Amino acid sequence: MNPEGAVELIGVDIRYDATELHFDCAIQPGGIVAVAGASGSGKSTLFHVIAGFEEPDQGEVRILGKTMSGQAPSERPVSVIFQDNNLFAHLDVATNVGFGISASLRLSDADRARIDEALHRVGLDGFGKRLPPTLSGGERQRVALARALVRHRPLLLLDEPFAALDPGMRAGMRALLHDLHEQENNTILMITHHPDDVRALADSVLFLDQGRIIAHDPVERFLERRDMAAINRFLGNA
Repeated sequence: MNPEGAVELIGVDIRYDATELHFDCAIQPGGIVAVAGASGSGKSTLFHVIAGFEEPDQGEVRILGKTMSGQAPSERPVSVIFQDNNLFAHLDVATNVGFGISASLRLSDADRARIDEALHRVGLDGFGKRLPPTLSGGERQRVALARALVRHRPLLLLDEPFAALDPGMRAGMRALLHDLHEQENNTILMITHHPDDVRALADSVLFLDQGRIIAHDPVERFLERRDMAAINRFLGNA
């Protein structure tokens, strides 16, 4: 397997008191992977382990073919967009995007040009001086995407990126994400509770149940599955 952009979880165990989660998978580079499952199935923990917010009790995380053991989140080739965007309400849009380049916000003219280009790519020309509270939910998600773009990381983790959006905004954001993925050729993992997101965007699906990955399928095969109750419930076949 070409490791560029790929993620491997090898015998990863995470223990919380009486609960143990176990992850084993290899994610091919360059695709959009939907991470699905019921609430409490382990999706967020999976993301935290990949991003470095939690260290596994056992096993190894590899990204780009390199072990991530002991690597802080800032040192990993990963960008993360959470459901709440993590924007600073008192700072304007351009400054929020600038954090993707430098946490100190010591930005060169070239850096500011990168910010303008990223805002253009997500359809936010002229929004640089706006404050996040003045934006719609979809616009705030676009700012978060712009910040991820300026980081140029090969792996993007999206934690329910469309959860707070109405159906029209949701469709628009899915189209934008698809277009940006085509341009960046990065690897995207996207937590979702919506089968429509899987159908519209995903190349493959990681499905979790009770702290285990119970399916890792190409999207066409996943959508045809009828052999597991948890998957049937997710797809509305139960």
